[in-house]
Amino acid sequence: MQFHHHGYVSGDPRVQSAAGVGVNRPDELPDEVDVLIVGTGPAGMMTAAQLSQFPGVTTRIVEKRNGRLAIGQADGIQARSVETFQAFGFADRITAEAYRITEMAFWKPDPQDPSRIVRTARTPDDAVGISEFPHLIVNQARVLDYFAEFMANAPTRMRPDFGYEFRTLEIGEGDYPVAVTLVHTGGEHAGQERIVHAKYVVGSDGARSAVRDTIGCRPVGDKAFHAWGVMDVLAVTDFPDIRTKCAIQSGSGGSILHIPREGGHLFRMYVDLGEVAPDDNGNVRTTSIEQIIAQANEILHPYTLDVRDVAWHSVYEVGHRVTDRFDDVPADEVGHRTPRVFITGDACHTHSAKAGQGMNVSMQDGFNLAWKLGHVLEGRSPESLLSTYTAERQVIAQNLIDFDKQWSSMMATRPEDFDNPSELEEFYVKTAEFPAGFMTEYAPSMIVGDAEHQHRASGFPVGKRFKSVQVSRVCDGNPVHLGHQHRADGRWRIYVFADAAGSAGPAVSRLASWLVESPDSPVVRYTPPGHDVNSMFDIKVVHQQPHVDIDLGEVSAAFLPTVGRFELTDYENVFAAGPETDIFDERGIDRDGAVVVVRPDQYVAQVLPLEATAALASFFAAIMIAQPKAAQTEELV
Repeated sequence: MQFHHHGYVSGDPRVQSAAGVGVNRPDELPDEVDVLIVGTGPAGMMTAAQLSQFPGVTTRIVEKRNGRLAIGQADGIQARSVETFQAFGFADRITAEAYRITEMAFWKPDPQDPSRIVRTARTPDDAVGISEFPHLIVNQARVLDYFAEFMANAPTRMRPDFGYEFRTLEIGEGDYPVAVTLVHTGGEHAGQERIVHAKYVVGSDGARSAVRDTIGCRPVGDKAFHAWGVMDVLAVTDFPDIRTKCAIQSGSGGSILHIPREGGHLFRMYVDLGEVAPDDNGNVRTTSIEQIIAQANEILHPYTLDVRDVAWHSVYEVGHRVTDRFDDVPADEVGHRTPRVFITGDACHTHSAKAGQGMNVSMQDGFNLAWKLGHVLEGRSPESLLSTYTAERQVIAQNLIDFDKQWSSMMATRPEDFDNPSELEEFYVKTAEFPAGFMTEYAPSMIVGDAEHQHRASGFPVGKRFKSVQVSRVCDGNPVHLGHQHRADGRWRIYVFADAAGSAGPAVSRLASWLVESPDSPVVRYTPPGHDVNSMFDIKVVHQQPHVDIDLGEVSAAFLPTVGRFELTDYENVFAAGPETDIFDERGIDRDGAVVVVRPDQYVAQVLPLEATAALASFFAAIMIAQPKAAQTEELV
């Protein structure tokens, strides 16, 4: 965390100075906004949190509830999400209060007495070291609280506008072409309509999304005709793995997915309620909590479950649906106009809860979309950038549905119906990278380059997330994770992996000079006047030598930028291979050096040789808009 560069700070350094639209931000919802987000679920709050870092963008997020969410349904936090929380500055705090999953136990009928269950296997949750971050269980409401805190501390001083329900919208002309009709849900204005005009609207309003329906998007898919009861409970039990994640299959044919919750006592059980007749018409949803508990006890035999308190429970039928598009542009108009309305999260994709994917994939929808909106609205990028949202995220949603169909079907399969008795646990281990959130790979586009030079850094696949490695920070010798320095501040990252000659060598020296001096450089061309040199691009250099062999006096100004009103030097962009972990070996980085370009949402956009300045300039020319030097000079960051 860096601070004091604008002057001494004696308070909480996480509270950024108000700037732009955050100065004298009105309490009342304005008549005109740049972005109106509907719904304060994980997708909506992630979108708002990222946009809160753009001081020139007026963003408001509305919610029909009159206050914060008290009890959320989602609870699984995959490692990819924790990586993202690191970018928003709260990974360590939420990890401290969460339950950490380290292994999963598998229980099946006892071959000697199928009426009883016995433990048959334990598998590590992350057997191959997918991430340095853990797999967590914590209530969705706490995730939203942390995003709300981040927003409130941001330059825009953003906070949700509670008590507004979305009714409809119309897309017209003008600077604020989307007219959104809202209705007050409480207070002295309850029932009254309110119209807000927006440049863009984001529908994060859940599986029954009214925004989705208004723009004519259609969920495509089907039901699995299988029901599950889910309950968060406090109970006394003799089941020995009550504090371990478990997949439990009984001789009676019923199954349980058991998940311990944060706090040491609470746990969640997904209890198999069996097949649902096609003509059931939702009657299974009237299953009582007493019936769910009774079914759980039958599956757990010979163990018993004495439920003392029920925090929350529900009944759902497994359904798998992906919306046909994630914005308001019909298929026959793609490429002819850019979107004005988007949908995220459950409005886009619905599935079972048992793979712990809903909240995680939804947040990545928001992260993907928000920085693009910020860049377009602040004049950094052309509107065509917004068309990449549906193109990228719809594919990911379909992959999620395909995976979840297989996993939920296996969870509902009777043990004796498997060809291989270990098939369930083997599938869990084999596919661990997908549910953890690390199989996302974006196809080549205006913001994802080709893989021509992938051999220069084979461990940073183009289109996939930037997988961190520990390095040594040269200025103070501290061991830090390189990826953890990536903050959710809307900036592009340019990582320069030096050749053996290092910063003083000709290859890195030429690149560094080009970055800060050439009119073709993205840094020179796209940084607005009056802004810090690193306000649009965060440039870091990583050396092959130990940190004690690096002389900061020989390091280019490109890696030692001046920041703040006092023009202080930022020394925290120069790194070296760690003494125990060499990032060059760990990520297959060519010893002749490489440049790795990373998007604001942490995905690798391009891998290039050190000398490929023309290719670097060309890549950003399609994404960003040159800043006229006589333009705005007021600093917004």
